[in-house]
Amino acid sequence: MFTEILGKIDDFLYYPVLIIVMALAGIYFTVLTKGVQIRLFPESLRLLKEPPEDKKNVSSLQAMLVSTASRVGTGNIIGVSTAICLGGPGACFWMWVMCIIGASSAFIESTLAQIYKRKNEDGECYGGPAYYIERALHAPILAGVFCVFLIATYAVGFNLLCSYNLQSTFATYSFYNEKTTPIIIGAILAVLTGYCLLGGGKRIVKLTSLIVPIMGVAYVLISLVVIGANIANVPHMFALIFRDAFNFRAIFSGIAGSCIIYGIKRGLYSNEAGVGSAPNASASAKVSHPAKQGLVQTLSVYIDTLLLCTATALMCLASGVARGEDVSGAPYVQNAISTVFGKTGPTFITIAMVLFAFTTLLGNLYYVDNAIIFLNRKRQPSKVFMKCFHVACAVIVMLGAVIPMNAAWAAADITMGGMTLINLPACMLLGKVAIDALKDYESKKKEGKNPVFLAKDIGLREEELDFWK
Repeated sequence: MFTEILGKIDDFLYYPVLIIVMALAGIYFTVLTKGVQIRLFPESLRLLKEPPEDKKNVSSLQAMLVSTASRVGTGNIIGVSTAICLGGPGACFWMWVMCIIGASSAFIESTLAQIYKRKNEDGECYGGPAYYIERALHAPILAGVFCVFLIATYAVGFNLLCSYNLQSTFATYSFYNEKTTPIIIGAILAVLTGYCLLGGGKRIVKLTSLIVPIMGVAYVLISLVVIGANIANVPHMFALIFRDAFNFRAIFSGIAGSCIIYGIKRGLYSNEAGVGSAPNASASAKVSHPAKQGLVQTLSVYIDTLLLCTATALMCLASGVARGEDVSGAPYVQNAISTVFGKTGPTFITIAMVLFAFTTLLGNLYYVDNAIIFLNRKRQPSKVFMKCFHVACAVIVMLGAVIPMNAAWAAADITMGGMTLINLPACMLLGKVAIDALKDYESKKKEGKNPVFLAKDIGLREEELDFWK
């Protein structure tokens, strides 16, 4: 009954509410910025090589890698598989569409985070949606509500789902028992997470953070091998994607479960464009102009969806293995990779999922800490409170391994949807500020200068900002 209630809320939230808000925001920003996410793509690549003004500060590249690390995870594998199995191959096309449109939203939210970022006692910068909602919109209560949704998303919804997705990868093995295996895996993962959160396991965190980028590259390469081995199926695969994407009779006969909705849901879960998470990392970068960080963040969305999500989708569809509700999630991906790599394929997916899930769990809680500090009147909570909170987070990880799949996905979708419904309208209200910053950046580039931003250049009051004076 609880799962059914979550499912109904989830369906209504994404259709008609979020699909309208996300499409309007993405198209609005794309038109007003003249397609900044496409038009200035070469400039975004160039900015990656730009060093920070001070070696002690965070560069654009470092901030982008932090946000990319939080985006890249189980959603790139399990989320895409679920979307194709339950929504159809056309979900892949709608992921691409929402990625390109959503990249403009990513530009706006990260540029705003830079403009309204705050300075701590050590001179370092921090910020995010809560801060631009509070300072620019003068809506501290709404900023607090956003933080509550952020905590619900990253400490509860996403971590429940992450834990479920990880344990589901073991279902392909003979030792898997539906009653006991999820409990055992959940307990191990909860203990490891709790140990790292409570101050131990620094070597574990450092090791996994080094391995995950390598694993991400290896995953793409292996996907290309599987696609190459099934190259004869590629024309049929693309025909299948586009035919299903524009089969509007099937889509509108059951839109809540259609390829459009699944493409949007799983694409948003994976790349988080417009959700309001990445700006927390974007605000920490020290750059000469806010638009620089906005441009760099569009690349993070592309890396996540156009590279990693697409690798999963094309590998699965090219392999020709059966898809359906009974194999949605890890089994569909494992079946696809085993067509070329045999029994070692599913093992590789399991290892990748273990690493992705672990770093995702810890990365999610980085955002949560920022939200807790905001709610605690910008002060660090007591050590006792944080220990109790981290223990609760470990318990949630344990629960995630044993709850039903539909409940895990619905919980993540609903909490993430709440964040998006606050952040995107706020970005639309403040969009002119980010767009003016972009115009300022482009005009200074045309003059042959390295753009340096000053608040007064676009009519902002310097006394309302900690930087850009």
